[in-house]
Amino acid sequence: MLYKSILKPLFFKMDPEKAHHLVVDGLAAAGAIPGATSIMNAMYGVAATPELQTELFGITFPHPVGLAAGLDKNGTASDGFSSIGFGFTEVGTVTPKGQPGNPQPRLFRLPPDEALINRMGFNNYGAEAMKERLDKRKVHRVPIAVNIGKNKDTPNELAADDYRSCISVLYDCGDFFVVNISSPNTQGLRDLQHGDELKQLLQAVTNEMSVQAQKRGAAPKPVLVKIAPDMSQDQLEHTVHTIKESGVAGIIATNTTLSRDGLTHAHASETGGLSGRPLRDRSTEVIACIYRQTGGAIPIIGSGGIFTAQDAYDKIRAGSSLVEIYTALIYKGPGVLRELTSGLTECLKKDGYRNIAEAVGADHR
Repeated sequence: MLYKSILKPLFFKMDPEKAHHLVVDGLAAAGAIPGATSIMNAMYGVAATPELQTELFGITFPHPVGLAAGLDKNGTASDGFSSIGFGFTEVGTVTPKGQPGNPQPRLFRLPPDEALINRMGFNNYGAEAMKERLDKRKVHRVPIAVNIGKNKDTPNELAADDYRSCISVLYDCGDFFVVNISSPNTQGLRDLQHGDELKQLLQAVTNEMSVQAQKRGAAPKPVLVKIAPDMSQDQLEHTVHTIKESGVAGIIATNTTLSRDGLTHAHASETGGLSGRPLRDRSTEVIACIYRQTGGAIPIIGSGGIFTAQDAYDKIRAGSSLVEIYTALIYKGPGVLRELTSGLTECLKKDGYRNIAEAVGADHR
Protein backbone atom coordinates (compact mmCIF):
# COMPACT_ATOMS: atom_id res chain seq x y z
CA MET A 1 0.00 0.00 0.00
CA LEU A 2 2.88 2.37 0.78
CA TYR A 3 4.31 1.91 -2.69
CA LYS A 4 1.01 2.02 -4.56
CA SER A 5 -0.48 5.02 -2.78
CA ILE A 6 2.56 7.19 -2.05
CA LEU A 7 5.85 6.12 -3.63
CA LYS A 8 4.70 5.11 -7.11
CA PRO A 9 2.78 8.36 -7.79
CA LEU A 10 5.85 10.28 -6.62
CA PHE A 11 8.28 8.26 -8.74
CA PHE A 12 6.05 8.39 -11.84
CA LYS A 13 6.05 12.20 -11.72
CA MET A 14 9.84 12.14 -11.94
CA ASP A 15 12.08 11.51 -14.91
CA PRO A 16 12.34 7.69 -15.12
CA GLU A 17 16.13 7.58 -14.85
CA LYS A 18 16.18 9.98 -11.90
CA ALA A 19 13.59 7.82 -10.15
CA HIS A 20 15.70 4.75 -10.94
CA HIS A 21 18.77 6.29 -9.30
CA LEU A 22 16.72 7.47 -6.33
CA VAL A 23 15.54 3.92 -5.64
CA VAL A 24 18.94 2.30 -6.11
CA ASP A 25 20.79 4.97 -4.13
CA GLY A 26 18.14 4.82 -1.41
CA LEU A 27 18.50 1.05 -1.07
CA ALA A 28 22.28 1.41 -1.05
CA ALA A 29 22.11 4.01 1.72
CA ALA A 30 19.65 1.90 3.73
CA GLY A 31 21.94 -1.09 3.40
CA ALA A 32 24.69 0.85 5.16
CA ILE A 33 22.52 1.60 8.22
CA PRO A 34 22.83 -1.03 10.98
CA GLY A 35 19.62 -3.05 11.23
CA ALA A 36 17.98 -1.48 8.16
CA THR A 37 18.20 -4.58 6.00
CA SER A 38 16.58 -6.64 8.76
CA ILE A 39 13.71 -4.15 8.88
CA MET A 40 13.33 -4.31 5.10
CA ASN A 41 13.32 -8.09 5.25
CA ALA A 42 10.64 -8.02 7.94
CA MET A 43 8.53 -5.67 5.80
CA TYR A 44 8.95 -7.32 2.41
CA GLY A 45 10.82 -10.61 2.85
CA VAL A 46 9.32 -13.88 1.67
CA ALA A 47 8.92 -16.63 4.25
CA ALA A 48 10.74 -19.88 3.52
CA THR A 49 8.49 -22.30 1.65
CA PRO A 50 9.84 -25.82 1.06
CA GLU A 51 7.71 -26.28 -2.06
CA LEU A 52 9.40 -23.30 -3.73
CA GLN A 53 13.00 -24.00 -2.75
CA THR A 54 15.02 -24.75 -5.86
CA GLU A 55 18.36 -26.50 -6.33
CA LEU A 56 20.09 -25.53 -9.54
CA PHE A 57 23.74 -25.39 -10.67
CA GLY A 58 24.66 -26.71 -7.21
CA ILE A 59 23.14 -23.56 -5.68
CA THR A 60 20.16 -23.36 -3.32
CA PHE A 61 17.54 -20.73 -4.19
CA PRO A 62 14.93 -20.07 -1.45
CA HIS A 63 12.33 -19.55 -4.18
CA PRO A 64 12.48 -19.17 -7.97
CA VAL A 65 11.76 -15.44 -8.41
CA GLY A 66 14.84 -13.26 -8.90
CA LEU A 67 15.77 -9.74 -9.90
CA ALA A 68 16.84 -9.35 -13.53
CA ALA A 69 19.94 -7.43 -14.52
CA GLY A 70 19.70 -3.74 -15.35
CA LEU A 71 18.33 -2.29 -12.13
CA ASP A 72 21.44 -2.58 -9.95
CA LYS A 73 24.00 -2.01 -12.68
CA ASN A 74 26.95 -1.41 -10.35
CA GLY A 75 26.13 -3.69 -7.42
CA THR A 76 25.67 -0.65 -5.18
CA ALA A 77 22.43 -1.86 -3.61
CA SER A 78 22.95 -5.62 -3.47
CA ASP A 79 22.32 -5.75 0.28
CA GLY A 80 19.06 -3.86 -0.12
CA PHE A 81 17.77 -5.92 -3.03
CA SER A 82 18.74 -9.11 -1.18
CA SER A 83 16.50 -8.01 1.70
CA ILE A 84 13.15 -7.31 0.00
CA GLY A 85 12.06 -10.82 -0.91
CA PHE A 86 13.96 -11.91 -4.01
CA GLY A 87 15.10 -15.52 -4.36
CA PHE A 88 18.26 -14.32 -6.08
CA THR A 89 19.56 -11.09 -7.61
CA GLU A 90 21.48 -10.25 -10.76
CA VAL A 91 23.77 -7.23 -10.91
CA GLY A 92 25.10 -5.53 -14.05
CA THR A 93 25.49 -5.46 -16.95
CA VAL A 94 29.10 -4.57 -16.10
CA THR A 95 31.90 -3.95 -18.60
CA PRO A 96 35.67 -4.01 -18.01
CA LYS A 97 35.98 -0.24 -18.20
CA GLY A 98 33.40 2.24 -16.96
CA GLN A 99 31.38 3.96 -19.67
CA PRO A 100 28.61 6.59 -19.72
CA GLY A 101 26.19 4.73 -21.96
CA ASN A 102 23.95 6.37 -24.51
CA PRO A 103 22.77 10.02 -24.44
CA GLN A 104 19.79 10.91 -22.25
CA PRO A 105 16.85 10.62 -22.22
CA ARG A 106 17.19 6.86 -22.54
CA LEU A 107 14.52 5.33 -20.29
CA PHE A 108 10.78 5.65 -20.94
CA ARG A 109 7.63 4.44 -19.20
CA LEU A 110 4.57 3.23 -21.09
CA PRO A 111 1.98 2.95 -18.29
CA PRO A 112 -1.04 1.82 -20.35
CA ASP A 113 1.10 -1.00 -21.73
CA GLU A 114 2.79 -1.76 -18.38
CA ALA A 115 6.09 -1.55 -20.19
CA LEU A 116 9.44 0.22 -20.30
CA ILE A 117 11.71 1.12 -23.19
CA ASN A 118 15.39 1.62 -22.46
CA ARG A 119 18.44 2.39 -24.54
CA MET A 120 20.84 2.76 -21.62
CA GLY A 121 23.84 1.29 -23.44
CA PHE A 122 25.61 -0.54 -20.59
CA ASN A 123 26.21 2.59 -18.50
CA ASN A 124 28.29 1.45 -15.51
CA TYR A 125 31.40 2.25 -13.46
CA GLY A 126 33.39 -0.78 -14.62
CA ALA A 127 34.40 -4.16 -13.22
CA GLU A 128 36.89 -2.91 -10.63
CA ALA A 129 34.32 -0.51 -9.16
CA MET A 130 31.74 -3.31 -8.96
CA LYS A 131 34.24 -5.58 -7.23
CA GLU A 132 34.93 -2.90 -4.64
CA ARG A 133 31.22 -2.63 -3.89
CA LEU A 134 30.43 -6.34 -3.87
CA ASP A 135 33.42 -7.07 -1.65
CA LYS A 136 31.65 -4.98 1.01
CA ARG A 137 28.41 -7.01 0.95
CA LYS A 138 27.06 -7.77 4.39
CA VAL A 139 23.85 -9.54 3.40
CA HIS A 140 24.16 -13.02 1.89
CA ARG A 141 20.56 -14.20 2.14
CA VAL A 142 20.28 -15.15 -1.51
CA PRO A 143 22.56 -16.08 -4.42
CA ILE A 144 23.89 -13.29 -6.62
CA ALA A 145 24.64 -13.39 -10.34
CA VAL A 146 27.04 -11.07 -12.17
CA ASN A 147 25.93 -10.07 -15.67
CA ILE A 148 28.90 -9.23 -17.92
CA GLY A 149 29.22 -7.46 -21.27
CA LYS A 150 31.68 -5.79 -23.59
CA ASN A 151 32.59 -2.12 -23.82
CA LYS A 152 31.01 -0.12 -26.60
CA ASP A 153 34.35 0.65 -28.23
CA THR A 154 35.53 -2.98 -28.22
CA PRO A 155 35.13 -4.56 -31.68
CA ASN A 156 33.36 -7.90 -31.80
CA GLU A 157 36.53 -9.73 -32.79
CA LEU A 158 38.01 -8.69 -29.43
CA ALA A 159 34.82 -9.10 -27.38
CA ALA A 160 36.07 -12.29 -25.72
CA ASP A 161 38.84 -10.30 -24.05
CA ASP A 162 36.26 -8.07 -22.36
CA TYR A 163 34.23 -11.00 -21.04
CA ARG A 164 37.36 -12.73 -19.78
CA SER A 165 38.47 -9.53 -18.09
CA CYS A 166 35.17 -9.19 -16.23
CA ILE A 167 35.36 -12.79 -15.05
CA SER A 168 38.95 -12.38 -13.89
CA VAL A 169 38.10 -9.31 -11.80
CA LEU A 170 34.73 -10.41 -10.45
CA TYR A 171 35.05 -14.19 -10.12
CA ASP A 172 34.91 -14.18 -6.32
CA CYS A 173 31.93 -11.80 -6.23
CA GLY A 174 29.24 -13.90 -7.90
CA ASP A 175 27.62 -17.26 -7.29
CA PHE A 176 27.09 -17.54 -11.03
CA PHE A 177 27.71 -15.43 -14.13
CA VAL A 178 25.60 -14.32 -17.08
CA VAL A 179 27.05 -13.55 -20.52
CA ASN A 180 25.01 -10.74 -22.05
CA ILE A 181 25.16 -10.89 -25.85
CA SER A 182 21.57 -9.83 -26.43
CA SER A 183 21.11 -6.20 -25.42
CA PRO A 184 19.83 -4.23 -28.43
CA ASN A 185 21.49 -1.04 -27.17
CA THR A 186 25.16 -1.76 -27.95
CA GLN A 187 25.76 -1.73 -31.71
CA GLY A 188 26.68 -5.14 -33.06
CA LEU A 189 26.36 -6.96 -29.74
CA ARG A 190 23.57 -9.26 -30.89
CA ASP A 191 25.78 -10.47 -33.74
CA LEU A 192 27.69 -12.41 -31.07
CA GLN A 193 24.65 -14.71 -30.68
CA HIS A 194 25.30 -16.44 -33.99
CA GLY A 195 27.74 -18.72 -35.78
CA ASP A 196 31.41 -19.10 -35.02
CA GLU A 197 31.47 -15.83 -33.06
CA LEU A 198 29.24 -17.36 -30.39
CA LYS A 199 31.18 -20.62 -30.33
CA GLN A 200 34.51 -18.85 -29.91
CA LEU A 201 33.17 -16.43 -27.31
CA LEU A 202 31.72 -19.17 -25.13
CA GLN A 203 34.91 -21.21 -25.44
CA ALA A 204 36.87 -18.21 -24.19
CA VAL A 205 34.42 -17.65 -21.34
CA THR A 206 34.39 -21.27 -20.17
CA ASN A 207 38.18 -21.41 -20.40
CA GLU A 208 38.49 -18.32 -18.22
CA MET A 209 36.05 -19.75 -15.68
CA SER A 210 38.21 -22.88 -15.52
CA VAL A 211 41.39 -20.83 -15.11
CA GLN A 212 39.90 -18.90 -12.21
CA ALA A 213 38.52 -22.07 -10.62
CA GLN A 214 41.87 -23.84 -10.83
CA LYS A 215 43.54 -20.93 -9.06
CA ARG A 216 41.16 -21.53 -6.18
CA GLY A 217 41.22 -25.31 -6.25
CA ALA A 218 37.49 -25.56 -6.89
CA ALA A 219 35.02 -26.45 -9.62
CA PRO A 220 34.17 -23.64 -12.07
CA LYS A 221 31.18 -21.48 -11.21
CA PRO A 222 28.12 -21.72 -13.47
CA VAL A 223 27.84 -19.51 -16.56
CA LEU A 224 24.59 -18.76 -18.37
CA VAL A 225 23.94 -17.00 -21.67
CA LYS A 226 21.21 -14.37 -22.02
CA ILE A 227 19.57 -14.41 -25.45
CA ALA A 228 17.25 -12.08 -27.37
CA PRO A 229 13.59 -12.77 -28.16
CA ASP A 230 13.83 -11.43 -31.71
CA MET A 231 15.56 -14.30 -33.47
CA SER A 232 13.94 -16.35 -36.21
CA GLN A 233 13.19 -19.99 -35.45
CA ASP A 234 16.26 -21.13 -37.41
CA GLN A 235 18.50 -18.59 -35.65
CA LEU A 236 17.15 -19.63 -32.27
CA GLU A 237 17.72 -23.32 -32.92
CA HIS A 238 21.28 -22.72 -34.09
CA THR A 239 22.05 -20.46 -31.13
CA VAL A 240 20.64 -22.93 -28.63
CA HIS A 241 22.61 -25.78 -30.24
CA THR A 242 25.84 -23.78 -29.99
CA ILE A 243 25.13 -22.86 -26.36
CA LYS A 244 24.39 -26.46 -25.45
CA GLU A 245 27.54 -27.71 -27.17
CA SER A 246 29.65 -25.11 -25.35
CA GLY A 247 29.02 -26.71 -21.99
CA VAL A 248 27.71 -23.61 -20.23
CA ALA A 249 25.25 -24.15 -17.40
CA GLY A 250 22.10 -22.59 -18.81
CA ILE A 251 20.20 -19.94 -20.75
CA ILE A 252 18.29 -16.82 -19.70
CA ALA A 253 15.34 -16.22 -22.01
CA THR A 254 14.90 -13.45 -22.79
CA ASN A 255 16.36 -9.98 -22.97
CA THR A 256 14.30 -6.99 -24.13
CA THR A 257 12.65 -6.89 -27.55
CA LEU A 258 12.72 -4.53 -30.51
CA SER A 259 9.12 -5.42 -31.32
CA ARG A 260 6.45 -2.78 -30.77
CA ASP A 261 3.39 -4.94 -31.48
CA GLY A 262 0.24 -3.88 -29.66
CA LEU A 263 1.61 -0.81 -27.90
CA THR A 264 -0.68 2.15 -27.31
CA HIS A 265 1.53 4.75 -25.60
CA ALA A 266 3.21 7.58 -27.53
CA HIS A 267 6.64 6.39 -26.35
CA ALA A 268 6.23 3.32 -28.55
CA SER A 269 8.20 5.19 -31.21
CA GLU A 270 11.28 5.47 -28.99
CA THR A 271 14.23 3.29 -29.94
CA GLY A 272 15.61 0.74 -27.50
CA GLY A 273 14.66 -2.51 -25.85
CA LEU A 274 11.07 -3.05 -24.70
CA SER A 275 10.40 -4.86 -21.42
CA GLY A 276 7.25 -5.57 -19.48
CA ARG A 277 3.89 -7.13 -20.19
CA PRO A 278 4.08 -6.95 -24.03
CA LEU A 279 7.12 -9.26 -23.92
CA ARG A 280 5.40 -11.93 -21.81
CA ASP A 281 4.07 -14.27 -24.48
CA ARG A 282 7.12 -14.13 -26.76
CA SER A 283 9.56 -14.86 -23.95
CA THR A 284 7.43 -17.80 -22.84
CA GLU A 285 7.35 -19.08 -26.42
CA VAL A 286 11.16 -18.90 -26.62
CA ILE A 287 11.45 -20.80 -23.32
CA ALA A 288 9.21 -23.54 -24.68
CA CYS A 289 11.25 -23.77 -27.89
CA ILE A 290 14.51 -24.12 -25.95
CA TYR A 291 13.05 -26.78 -23.67
CA ARG A 292 11.69 -28.80 -26.60
CA GLN A 293 14.94 -28.56 -28.54
CA THR A 294 17.11 -29.62 -25.61
CA GLY A 295 14.70 -32.08 -24.05
CA GLY A 296 14.96 -30.09 -20.83
CA ALA A 297 18.67 -30.90 -20.59
CA ILE A 298 19.82 -27.31 -20.19
CA PRO A 299 18.33 -25.20 -17.35
CA ILE A 300 16.46 -22.03 -18.29
CA ILE A 301 15.79 -18.83 -16.37
CA GLY A 302 12.68 -17.18 -17.73
CA SER A 303 12.50 -13.40 -17.98
CA GLY A 304 10.09 -11.08 -19.69
CA GLY A 305 6.66 -9.70 -18.82
CA ILE A 306 6.06 -11.44 -15.50
CA PHE A 307 3.47 -9.46 -13.54
CA THR A 308 1.38 -12.20 -11.91
CA ALA A 309 1.96 -15.61 -10.38
CA GLN A 310 0.26 -17.15 -13.40
CA ASP A 311 2.74 -15.39 -15.69
CA ALA A 312 5.62 -16.90 -13.70
CA TYR A 313 3.97 -20.31 -13.56
CA ASP A 314 3.39 -20.32 -17.33
CA LYS A 315 7.13 -19.83 -17.83
CA ILE A 316 7.92 -22.60 -15.35
CA ARG A 317 5.53 -25.01 -17.05
CA ALA A 318 7.09 -24.00 -20.39
CA GLY A 319 10.50 -25.03 -19.08
CA SER A 320 11.99 -22.43 -16.74
CA SER A 321 13.53 -23.55 -13.48
CA LEU A 322 13.81 -19.96 -12.24
CA VAL A 323 12.26 -16.66 -13.33
CA GLU A 324 13.24 -13.00 -13.12
CA ILE A 325 11.36 -9.72 -12.89
CA TYR A 326 12.29 -6.10 -13.47
CA THR A 327 9.44 -4.04 -14.94
CA ALA A 328 6.86 -5.50 -12.55
CA LEU A 329 8.92 -4.20 -9.63
CA ILE A 330 8.72 -0.69 -11.09
CA TYR A 331 4.96 -0.86 -11.61
CA LYS A 332 3.92 -2.88 -8.53
CA GLY A 333 6.64 -2.33 -5.92
CA PRO A 334 8.39 -4.84 -3.64
CA GLY A 335 5.10 -6.34 -2.46
CA VAL A 336 4.99 -8.14 -5.80
CA LEU A 337 7.47 -10.74 -4.45
CA ARG A 338 5.03 -12.04 -1.84
CA GLU A 339 2.24 -11.90 -4.40
CA LEU A 340 4.22 -14.00 -6.87
CA THR A 341 5.55 -16.56 -4.41
CA SER A 342 2.25 -17.12 -2.61
CA GLY A 343 0.53 -17.40 -5.97
CA LEU A 344 3.07 -19.94 -7.19
CA THR A 345 2.42 -22.05 -4.12
CA GLU A 346 -1.28 -22.04 -4.93
CA CYS A 347 -0.58 -22.98 -8.56
CA LEU A 348 1.45 -25.98 -7.41
CA LYS A 349 -1.31 -27.11 -5.07
CA LYS A 350 -3.94 -26.73 -7.76
CA ASP A 351 -1.98 -28.95 -10.15
CA GLY A 352 -0.99 -31.47 -7.48
CA TYR A 353 2.76 -30.84 -7.55
CA ARG A 354 4.79 -31.28 -4.39
CA ASN A 355 7.46 -28.79 -5.38
CA ILE A 356 8.44 -26.35 -8.09
CA ALA A 357 10.82 -28.80 -9.77
CA GLU A 358 7.91 -31.10 -10.64
CA ALA A 359 6.23 -28.27 -12.55
CA VAL A 360 9.25 -27.38 -14.70
CA GLY A 361 8.44 -28.28 -18.30
CA ALA A 362 5.03 -29.72 -17.40
CA ASP A 363 3.52 -28.40 -20.65
CA HIS A 364 5.74 -30.79 -22.60
CA ARG A 365 4.68 -33.95 -20.79
